[in-house]
Amino acid sequence: MRGFYIGRFQPFHNGHLHMVEEIADEVDELVLGIGSAGDSHSTRNPFTAGERVLMVTKSVEDVDLTTYVVPIEDLDRNSVWVSHVQSMSPGFDVAYSNNPLVIRLFTEAGVEVRQSPMFRRDVLEGTELRERMIRDRDWESLVPDAVVDVVEEVNGVDRIQRVAETDANS
Repeated sequence: MRGFYIGRFQPFHNGHLHMVEEIADEVDELVLGIGSAGDSHSTRNPFTAGERVLMVTKSVEDVDLTTYVVPIEDLDRNSVWVSHVQSMSPGFDVAYSNNPLVIRLFTEAGVEVRQSPMFRRDVLEGTELRERMIRDRDWESLVPDAVVDVVEEVNGVDRIQRVAETDANS
């Protein structure tokens, strides 16, 4: 059985990895969809799709599960979003999400959706991680080592700090 798990992964963090490890107990293969693949270089979406593909691929390589990482660009038409995802992805039997809109869209399209408890959601949340990067606070302990390597390789902390600046700060 093949599952599908989508996220923006801005950046991929230990909560995402925990979810992948939980899913690994239920499926033989997992498609990881990189959501908002066309967005980058902003405080909400600082990393490119390619950078996130590296983060995810390298972070899950030790999980005992065959994985496929697929960039999924946004569609501004929710009624056809699931068919868009399905056209960009290998076929899958079940989708995993805790996002209410994603759950609704997959359910309406007849796709089984499974949720899982959030893992350390108090700190393992993309907005918190990006804020820590902007403020030069510890974020490295909240992500897999592979993500630290990719962020350093692309000078990601400097990027998010620069795009977070406003004219009032300069």
